[in-house]
Amino acid sequence: MDWLEFEKEALAKGYKSVCGVDEAGRGPLAGPVCAAAVILPEGVIIDGVNDSKKLSEKKRESLFNVIREQALSYSIAYATVDEIEEINILNATMLAMRRAIDGLDIKADYAMIDGNKIPPIDIDAECIVKGDAKSMSIACASILAKVSRDRLLYKYAEEYPMYGFDKHKGYGTKVHREAILKYGPCPYHRKSFLKKLYK
Repeated sequence: MDWLEFEKEALAKGYKSVCGVDEAGRGPLAGPVCAAAVILPEGVIIDGVNDSKKLSEKKRESLFNVIREQALSYSIAYATVDEIEEINILNATMLAMRRAIDGLDIKADYAMIDGNKIPPIDIDAECIVKGDAKSMSIACASILAKVSRDRLLYKYAEEYPMYGFDKHKGYGTKVHREAILKYGPCPYHRKSFLKKLYK
């Protein structure tokens, strides 16, 4: 497998700054959705990088700084719980991705988006389904997004220890659902995601 296949194709078409984009946190019951965009130097493969879901938390943490050091440019952005509630999770995800791309200090002229939908951006782009397992740039973005969001949930756990955010990162585990039913939601919970709990 060639981790740089999609990057090479974009560069061959004449694009100069190709970024990979991915998100973390579409499914949880709590917390924002996070997106990251990464532009790597041409030809660079970072040893150990893979789809963030296939890596241990310790491995993701160790790669986080390596990616930031080696990237030509990277950006991490969020859409808040309030934005998720207002415009729905899909549109909030697109918003976070757009913010990540806009936040790059080297302007990208081409974006490779993990998934099947392109956010409203002003540069050329393509979708790559399961791109975090196919593209080095997207895989790096998936790690930055996942680690950044997890670190935020650790902070939430200090503020609201009864929910166990440090264990499940806001996902709807049995322990988490039971804690919500016992204590009610906190400000970090996505209320629209909790309706099924109260039926």
